[in-house]
Amino acid sequence: MQTSRIEIVPFGPDHLEAAVALSRQAGWPHRTEDWQLALALSDGMAAVEDSRVVGTVLVTPYKGDCATINMVIVDEAMRGRGLGRKLMDAALLAAGDRPLRLVATTAGLPLYQKLGFHETGTVLQHQGLAGEIAAPAETEAATDADVAGIAQLDRLAFGADREGLLSYLAGVGEFAVTRRDDRISGFACLRPFGRGEVIGPVVGAGLGEARKLIEHFIAKRPGQFLRVDTTAETGLSPWLAEHGLAHVGGGITMKKPLIHDAADPTTTTFALASQALG
Repeated sequence: MQTSRIEIVPFGPDHLEAAVALSRQAGWPHRTEDWQLALALSDGMAAVEDSRVVGTVLVTPYKGDCATINMVIVDEAMRGRGLGRKLMDAALLAAGDRPLRLVATTAGLPLYQKLGFHETGTVLQHQGLAGEIAAPAETEAATDADVAGIAQLDRLAFGADREGLLSYLAGVGEFAVTRRDDRISGFACLRPFGRGEVIGPVVGAGLGEARKLIEHFIAKRPGQFLRVDTTAETGLSPWLAEHGLAHVGGGITMKKPLIHDAADPTTTTFALASQALG
């Protein structure tokens, strides 16, 4: 079987079932609904051989600011034959001239480095059954009127306009916010994903505020399966483990080219890893 026989085509509804199976083969927890969410926000491509899906890649654009590359999966029987490179070439073409971001596995790191991506940090994935915790007094449920303010704060922290993503998440999940001087100073999202629910993105004006926002949702879900993706730099890993969310893996954050960090230096950001978006 040669990769020259494989066609890279736009991702269509008839590819969805096979894509879910590929993500399960890779050990990822994505349900059909998680794929549908990602596809609603992304340009998807499938590698097809004799009507069989053997690879996937998604490109999620955030207007003209940047794009993320997600769900890069190659059927385990096809690995080592250059298919990952073909999928990435298709993704780079679809992204146009946008700066790019992704979360790499150790296995994928050499390919992304060859394509000009640079390491920027480490994502730590935490998950498990949430412990008992008191609800913080400083947080409150967001309203529909808060979505614009959430998007504005997220733009400062993430460095790109993700209003479309946040509006979509508001429809499938729920947000909590903190306020200072009648303005939103932090937010967190909770939505269904995989085996349970994921908390993220989370943005707070400092680590303490971000932690309160995570506590808001842990307090609402005692004994329920939750996932939080954070970064090594935050120092949150031991605290999450204390509350039932063990460190179970992660990835390497990368950019191409290096993007000017537009984040406010007083803001702590816990952005969704690519896997969680997928």
